[in-house]
Amino acid sequence: MTSPRFQGPDWTAALHHLEHGPLFAFSDWPHRTLPSIAAGVYSIWRDQQLVYVGMAGRGPLVKEPSSTKPRGLADRLRSHASGRRSGDKFCVYVCDRLVLPTLSPEDIQQVSSGALSLDARTQAFIHAHLGYRFVQVPDGASALSLENQVKVGALSCGPPLLNPDTRRKNKGP
Repeated sequence: MTSPRFQGPDWTAALHHLEHGPLFAFSDWPHRTLPSIAAGVYSIWRDQQLVYVGMAGRGPLVKEPSSTKPRGLADRLRSHASGRRSGDKFCVYVCDRLVLPTLSPEDIQQVSSGALSLDARTQAFIHAHLGYRFVQVPDGASALSLENQVKVGALSCGPPLLNPDTRRKNKGP
């Protein structure tokens, strides 16, 4: 199986795939169909709830000959799978909205003393409860256009829980 690849300007098939395509569990990170270098959009799910949408590919996606570092989708999703909040808005949002409400007063005391890591709890939550779908697109501009459509509610499930865009009306890409 290869990763799904879509061209615009009609994003109907890509939107359908982001909502109904194969769901890959973060607990099985990384999935073999995830391209190591690609621009794209991904949707993150908790059961049937759209939690987050993101994109990758704004910067150069050229692989340097001496580097094996993933670029684009793989790099972005790897960062999310890590659970590390520093520099990753998705992990901050997951921690703030989904992990913190589950902490007991004792857990909070352990966090403040350094005995419990919020990053570790965030990673455990992501791996236990979340999965992702993704699509490849030609470039960063296409990814941004498609991501914006999902943020304003282009999927039948509505906008994502953690990063909806309520400022824009649902316009075509």
